Amino acid sequence: MKISCRVRGDWFQVPCKTGKPTIRWLGEEALKRFLKLRPPSFVPNREEVLKDIRKTMGGAILDPEDKIEDVLDDNDFVSIVLETDRPNPSTSEDEVKYVTSQIPGGKFEIPDVYLYLDGNSLSIDDLVQLGKGHFKISLTKDSEEKVKASRDVIDQIVKENRVVYGITTGFGKFARTVIEKDKLKELQENLIRSHAAGVGRALTPQKTRMLLALRINVLAKGYSGVSPGTLRQLIDAFNASCLSWVPEQGTVGASGDLAPLSHLALGMMGEGQMWSPATGWGDAKYVLESHNLTPISLNAKEGLALINGTQLITSIGAEATERAGIIAKQADVVAALTLEVLKGTSRAFDSDVHALRNHKGQNDVARRLRALLHSETFPSEIAQSHRFCNRVQDAYTLRCSPQVHGISHDTIDFVRGIITTEMNSATDNPIVFAERGETISAGNFHGEYPAKALDYLAIGVHELASMSERRVERLCNPAYSELPAFLVQDGGLNSGFMIAHCTAASLVSENKTLCHPASVDSLSTSAGTEDHVSMGGFAARKCLQVVRNVEKVIAIELLAACQAIEFLRPLKTTQPLEEVIKVVRSVAAPWDKDRYMSPDIQAATKLLKEEKIWNAVKLHIEAYHASQTIETRVFSPSTFTIGEDRPHVSQPRKRKTTITNGTKSAKLEKVENKN
Repeated sequence: MKISCRVRGDWFQVPCKTGKPTIRWLGEEALKRFLKLRPPSFVPNREEVLKDIRKTMGGAILDPEDKIEDVLDDNDFVSIVLETDRPNPSTSEDEVKYVTSQIPGGKFEIPDVYLYLDGNSLSIDDLVQLGKGHFKISLTKDSEEKVKASRDVIDQIVKENRVVYGITTGFGKFARTVIEKDKLKELQENLIRSHAAGVGRALTPQKTRMLLALRINVLAKGYSGVSPGTLRQLIDAFNASCLSWVPEQGTVGASGDLAPLSHLALGMMGEGQMWSPATGWGDAKYVLESHNLTPISLNAKEGLALINGTQLITSIGAEATERAGIIAKQADVVAALTLEVLKGTSRAFDSDVHALRNHKGQNDVARRLRALLHSETFPSEIAQSHRFCNRVQDAYTLRCSPQVHGISHDTIDFVRGIITTEMNSATDNPIVFAERGETISAGNFHGEYPAKALDYLAIGVHELASMSERRVERLCNPAYSELPAFLVQDGGLNSGFMIAHCTAASLVSENKTLCHPASVDSLSTSAGTEDHVSMGGFAARKCLQVVRNVEKVIAIELLAACQAIEFLRPLKTTQPLEEVIKVVRSVAAPWDKDRYMSPDIQAATKLLKEEKIWNAVKLHIEAYHASQTIETRVFSPSTFTIGEDRPHVSQPRKRKTTITNGTKSAKLEKVENKN
């Protein structure tokens, strides 16, 4: 047997002839080789002690007394973790730690299903699924032909010794410097090395997969001039999940995301650091070789083709857009549950009201709320219990949910269109037109479109949390809710949701700062050549953080609303909202006294991220609209029909409703209930 052992980022092959030695012996042998060979990560005059030994894939700790043959396979990978590998929480900087590489969610399975890319039809959901590792990548036949045709144009330019920007010249300020033919390869390699100057935390494997997949999609359009062989190497690396170390900071979002995309390309060249599920972090050359892959050797224009574009902004923006859409639908559901437990009325969601202000998002939210709240299809005992109360109208965070949530939905839809277009756009410079046999230097790399859109998305989705936090306040405040303070019995002894509300308030306040647009700023770079930039990288990163914060605030409201309804039992709410409560109760029990609350917030956030709240009500909403053709218009003290007397609180209210269908009209009489 042969086992590859990693000690602080360097790999050592340890032969095990019989497999009979123990795991402890394997660790000691690997450490001996580390101390003997003194690789760059070796620190002189420091005693190194084994801490534990783990399988690199998945991070499982191995028992030192087990025999190698019992727990490892031939050519397996293990990580030797030393005592000194543990970072100091006070002084350690954010960097790659050469300790076990664990994969969120468990063992990573290489998929066997392919998604075919053509550079024109990739959706946001496709990109997210590629990021999660659900598909491998292949190119369509048409795409392969376009890539080859554009490469032929580049080869002809080089053959004819023509002076063309980025192919036979320097870059940026050096655009007028002509490069000799025998140095064109060095030119492209130097471009990648010098531009790999990013800083900050590394992108997660999921984000790096999305970044790489999106760059492959852009190259697949056939306007970049990359060779089919180089593109194939990128695809092979993606399919093996060999992912370069890419720091998240360093792009100004004009002339593309140069720094992060250079780090992405650097790993593919076999330089810098790289990660795969099989090897964990290691030298890029070794990680590629362990998957039988060879480093990319760049030819004319290929370095530029790998780094000109807005793929960091757009890939992070795609994740933010997808998650914003998921949380927005569920924010409507949670708002409905809160309105129910605060004994609000659904009368403000009357379709005739919203038809008078015919915004799509507003009408969609109102329609959704009508399906979730009291109706003939889904009656609510809670709504029936207060149908003739004397409350005239509800607070804005309840009554105006369609108007405020609606624009958030419309914003998400608008941004989704911008991001989807950007994902399928040629953002190189120069652009290669194979059918015309020429290249054109232009500015498709400028990130202003996704930058502005993502600043807008941050502002739009933030409002969901702004509304939600105020509803949490109403739930916790007995003056508004008529429920126990902070939704717990024995107040004083117990604090209930007091600090959970503070957490929601802090996240909303943080979002207010994060919503300041990054794209209103610009700093001239590259000696004035790039005199306007988008700052789209920061716009994308902070937008995603805003979405994360919104998810947590909605999770807190969800828990608070479910807790509040415990004080209204044994009354039941509508069937779809009871299903929501059932899902929440699968991860978080009611509070009868104080307990450690953070895990419950995390669990509720996970439910929202996985769309489990939406899935709990989706079929019920469809059933409502399929079965109930006559809208339930509940009684409200603020509404009455001219010519009719207001009913006494003890009397049900009847209203004649005229329904017109073509030339026919029928008058139906029904009893309306207030919820």
